[in-house]
Amino acid sequence: MIKNTKIAIFKGKKIRKIIYQNEWWFSVVDIIEALTGTDRPRKYWNDLKSKLIKEGYIEVSEKIGQLKLMAPDGKLRETDCSNTETLFRIIQSIPSPKAEPFKRWLAKVGYERVQEIEDPELATKRTRALYKAKGYSDDWIEKRMRGIAIRGELTDEWQKRGVKEQKDYQILTSEISKATFGITPAQYKELKGLKRENLRDHMNDFELIFTMLGERATTEIHKTEDSKGVVKLKQDANDGGDIAGVARKKLEKRLGKAIVPDKNYLQHPEINKKLKVR
Repeated sequence: MIKNTKIAIFKGKKIRKIIYQNEWWFSVVDIIEALTGTDRPRKYWNDLKSKLIKEGYIEVSEKIGQLKLMAPDGKLRETDCSNTETLFRIIQSIPSPKAEPFKRWLAKVGYERVQEIEDPELATKRTRALYKAKGYSDDWIEKRMRGIAIRGELTDEWQKRGVKEQKDYQILTSEISKATFGITPAQYKELKGLKRENLRDHMNDFELIFTMLGERATTEIHKTEDSKGVVKLKQDANDGGDIAGVARKKLEKRLGKAIVPDKNYLQHPEINKKLKVR
C-alpha cells in the first residue's frame, strides 16, 4: 500500500508515506525538506542523523526503516522512513523556524497528555468535544463514550486473565463481532468502505448498542466464571457475542430489515450535512 499524501501540518508539501507493520511510516527526507526548505534534504538528514548518534540518540537511527517509495522518476526506491513516534523525535532536533510551530504543537499535546494522566476526566471531555466538532449528535456521543468505557473494562479483564499478545486481543474482539454481527471487524470495515478509520466511529445507534451488549456480556461471563487463558476467554467471547447476536436477529425479524447498513454512519443523511464523507 503505497500512497502520496499532503499532510495539513506541512502546508501542502507532498509527504510520501506507506503502511508498514500495520502503521504509517513517513519519508524522513520529505519531512526534512518541508520543514527546512533545504534543496539538499538527503545531505541534511545524513548530517542530522550523525549528530543524533553522536549525542547518544542511537535508538533514532535504529528505528529508521529502508522502505520502497515512489521516487520522482516513477520508480520504487528504498527510502529512510520512520513511524510517528520516531518522526516526532527527529522533528524536535531540527533547528529551523519552520519546525517551531510543529514543536509547539508537540509540547501542547504532551502537556495535555500529562494533564489527562493527572485528571482522566479531561481526556473524556476532550474526546466529547472532538466528536461534537466533527458533527456527531449528543445522543450518538453518549453511546460512543459509554462504548469506550465498556471496551476499556473488557480489555482490562483480558489483561488480568492472561492475554498478553496484541493478536490475542484481535482474536477475541473478532470472536465477539462474528457472534454479534456474523462478520469479523475486517469484513465489517470492508462492508462500510473503510480503510484506516475507526470502525466504531462509523456505526449507527443500533450497531453501537449491540456492540456494547456483546462486550459487556463477555466481561460479565469472565467475572462470573473466573475465566483464565485465551482458550477459555475465546469461548466466553463467542458466548457473549452470541447473546447480542440473538437480540439483534430478533429485532431484525420484528423490524423486517437488517440493522447493519452497507454504508457507514457518516454517510447517513442526518449527519452527512455536517460532515464531509472521507
